This record gives sequence, C-alpha cells and structure tokens, in this order.
Amino acid sequence: MNDGNSPRIEPCTLHSLEEWAVLRHALWPDAPVQDHLSDVQAMLWEQRKAAAFLVRLPDGTAAGFAEAALRGDSVNGCTTSPVAFLEGIYVEPEHRNRGLARLLCRAVETWARRHGCREFASDALVGNTASHGMHEALGFEETERVVYFRKVLSSD
Repeated sequence: MNDGNSPRIEPCTLHSLEEWAVLRHALWPDAPVQDHLSDVQAMLWEQRKAAAFLVRLPDGTAAGFAEAALRGDSVNGCTTSPVAFLEGIYVEPEHRNRGLARLLCRAVETWARRHGCREFASDALVGNTASHGMHEALGFEETERVVYFRKVLSSD
C-alpha cells in the first residue's frame, strides 16, 4: 500500500499514453513522439504478450517506464520458454539511483510470473556501460556478448 510519500508503480493505460510516449522518446529519441504514441496505443492491444509500467513520484509525476514482452523464441542465455524480456527501461536522469528502476523491474517480474515465466532477460549495446551497471545492480547476470553484421546484397 502506498503511503503517499513513496513512488508508486502503475500499469500504462489509455490515460497515461502521452506521458508514456514522451518518456519513450527520451529513451529512443530517433523516432518522433507521434510515432511512439502510435506504438504505445498498439501495445495496449497486446496485453497478453506485453506489458508496460510507469513509476510515479509522490507528487504524481511520471518519472520512468518499463516495457516487457513475452518471447517464445530462443532468447540468448535462457533455457526456458516463454521468457519475459525487458524491451526498454528508462528513468529520468534527475530521479536515477533512487530505486525506481528496481520498482519497475519488480512489477515486470510479477507480470512475468503470472504468465508462467521462469526467466527474465534483457539486452544492452556493448558500449552502454551505464546500462550494464544498472542490469547488474538489478540482479541480472551477463550471459554473452554478440556483435551483429550485415551485408547489403546488390540486385544482380
């Protein structure tokens, strides 16, 4: 139960679309907010396959979010299926290191257990050492590192 002086976690809903989209844009700025708004609306229709949560400060301000999906395909480093996969997590810089990401992950873990998951996975770019540190602090363990390659094929 929230005493009014603690941050609280809530599922993302139609009422929080704008806040959610703005926070997503802060994490993934390459897409405009309008694209994020379309994405989050679509995500609400997939609630059996995905979940999203906001963390609110005691004053009601949305300070971060987490999104997760159920993955039935092979997830690197995991041995079970489905796996809850942390697709994105973000806390506004001025509110970091206060346990908000931990609260968000706990909400995802609860959701994942309800959907029969025994593992919770995530990823980060090789050079994103801040994310590596956050994952480690949240109890994740590194399983492997992968560098992907591609080659564009000519039409002939």
